[in-house]
Amino acid sequence: MTFTLSDIKPEVSINANSLPELVFQAQELLEQIRQHPQFKGLRFDCDVAFGDVKQYFNCLECAVVVD
Repeated sequence: MTFTLSDIKPEVSINANSLPELVFQAQELLEQIRQHPQFKGLRFDCDVAFGDVKQYFNCLECAVVVD
């Protein structure tokens, strides 16, 4: 199965967003990927689980809010 990124256009400019906004967008994107039918159909092994990535962003979100 082959996927291309040529049709994907960035919705926002990274320079225009604060770090908390970027963290929130990353969390939202992660959830969209997890729910996507093409992703659900993939069978592959990965060293990092979605739960690990989600926890990373949760911790990063807490750290950013404190600053």
